[in-house]
Amino acid sequence: MTNTATVWTIVALVAGAIVILAAIASRSRRRARSAQLRQRFGPEYERAIQELGSPARAERELAARTRRVEHIRFRELNNADRVRFGSSWSSIQAQFVDDPTGAVIAANELIKEVMRARGYPSGDFEHRVADLSVDHAGVVQHYRAARALSESSRNGQIQTEELRQAVVHYRALFADLLQDAPSPAQPLQERHA
Repeated sequence: MTNTATVWTIVALVAGAIVILAAIASRSRRRARSAQLRQRFGPEYERAIQELGSPARAERELAARTRRVEHIRFRELNNADRVRFGSSWSSIQAQFVDDPTGAVIAANELIKEVMRARGYPSGDFEHRVADLSVDHAGVVQHYRAARALSESSRNGQIQTEELRQAVVHYRALFADLLQDAPSPAQPLQERHA
């Protein structure tokens, strides 16, 4: 072999090694990103995969939600708001005895009111759920379940026990929304512990 051939062989081997290392690094970054999204979104991660048909599509959607929510200016609730919302929730629970359907409707409206007070945009249900899933992934499924049950009540196809279950789902989300908002400076592990 000539010196030129040896040099080109070495260059080809180095270039090949660089390509292989780049591929390994890229795969490692994708796995880390997947793990981070899976940890942050919990059950919502798997739901997004089922809904969108592939992990790559789901991860793009969840990352887009995260970027969108990073631009929302969230507000802490003051003590007066917490007391007012707590009182409203107590009224809804009392209303359930005489008017279960009305209580479910009121619970849904209260959730929307608390979200507006916290700074969430008041879009349609799917946008509200998507936004909530970023920082409230542990309870967003309650919102979906409550919504499904309350939709059934509008069609007259629901029993009192199912209405009670809708209120329980709304209460889980309500309690989570009344807590202090996570600070953007907190690492994900602390924000969603």
